[in-house]
Amino acid sequence: MEISASDVKELREATGAGLMECKKALIEANGDKAEAAKILKEKGLAAVEKRAERATSEGRIFVRKLDNKVVFVELTCETDFVAKNTDFIALGEILLDVTIEKGLTSVTEDHKKLLEDLQIKIRENMSVRNVIVVDIPAGCAGASYVHSDFKTASCVVIKGSDAEVVKTFAYDCCLHLAAFTPAYITKEDVPESFINEQKEIFKAQMDNDPKMAAKPDNVKEGILAGKIKKLLAESCFVDQMFVKDDKVSVAAKLAQVSKEAGAELSFATTKLIVLGK
Repeated sequence: MEISASDVKELREATGAGLMECKKALIEANGDKAEAAKILKEKGLAAVEKRAERATSEGRIFVRKLDNKVVFVELTCETDFVAKNTDFIALGEILLDVTIEKGLTSVTEDHKKLLEDLQIKIRENMSVRNVIVVDIPAGCAGASYVHSDFKTASCVVIKGSDAEVVKTFAYDCCLHLAAFTPAYITKEDVPESFINEQKEIFKAQMDNDPKMAAKPDNVKEGILAGKIKKLLAESCFVDQMFVKDDKVSVAAKLAQVSKEAGAELSFATTKLIVLGK
């Protein structure tokens, strides 16, 4: 049967498929546009399956803060070009909408189904790698931040007060997390295995330095302890120098803000999300 150019154009606009693919689908469907769209989708999904093993190392982190929670959706794709695509960005916002409306707290089939149409249209593997929901209890101050490249995001919830000064500090802490990406929050979070491994590295470095190797054992032990202390201060969020005031640590700044707010403050949640990690 003869397929008109207008029918092909209409199907292409509806599905995003190529002109020849649309024409072939219309011929196969005997001119039925709904059936042709179904054929294209089935073929597109089959192609998506073939691409499922391709690495998705690019993408964006989408964040939305509500009064009582912060929602993160990590949407990945194969290329940076697609990560900047307006349809891809719109899809991320839709994924946030669905997550919030349905009260979802992890990746579900609802998320995966929403990817199908864009995967077929763009012909690139995509995945919802992470869905994270952080609660902000009543009387707590919460803040979120996403970096300009949309590949790093953070969230901080401080309990004890929801005063403006505390909210501002929570936001600044989000900036700090994104800027310094600390491996741990406090020293108590650091595994003993990590400390032991670093001790072995520092000991080997000292043994290979003739001047250091000649020092008495008690001196070397003191130097080793100092190196570990410095490493922990650099690796732990609360011990790092605060991003907005490098003369005080995050913990010291928290104490200052506690006095300003007239409340005993503490970190309830500190969350750092880095794309693909």
